[in-house]
Amino acid sequence: MQQYLVRDLMVPFSEYASVRVGTTLLEALRVLERAQEAYSVSKYQHRAIIVLDEDDKVVGKISQLRAVKAIENEFTSHLELDGLDTFGFSPAYVAAISERHRLQGRAITAETLRTAAARKVEEFMQKPTPGEYISADASLDTAIHLLSAGAHLSLLVTRQEKIVGILRISDVFAAVFHEMMTAAA
Repeated sequence: MQQYLVRDLMVPFSEYASVRVGTTLLEALRVLERAQEAYSVSKYQHRAIIVLDEDDKVVGKISQLRAVKAIENEFTSHLELDGLDTFGFSPAYVAAISERHRLQGRAITAETLRTAAARKVEEFMQKPTPGEYISADASLDTAIHLLSAGAHLSLLVTRQEKIVGILRISDVFAAVFHEMMTAAA
């Protein structure tokens, strides 16, 4: 069995979709689309956009889910449902309130799409947590632990404090299950 290191499976940072703080959602999605068209090393497309500050430091990430939530948040922003669970309300109750509101009108309209398209990425990006960084020289075992323990879809790969790549769960999945099929044959 091959002993993979993170650097063997990561996508180099230069090949990943990235935008600067201040970019609109629409432009960020265009950058993602161009990156998906250009990246042909894997059958798995990029599903996130890295957000950089003016010093080229990673300050956030926008997943497909975050982009969709940017649209929904335009529709439900006045409900202020985030954080209700801290007051003891169950996720089912919060979902029911949100659904009841949704039944009163459509979330996806030309207006909500235009408004969401103009939103700046820093308004809804996810800021990286300490558990989302991994060394390029770390083992695949360590990567799997970080991905599963934090329920992350990707990790930021570092070498000497600098981000050099992105380790995606899709690439880890492909490597692990390729090895599984080989071992089971």
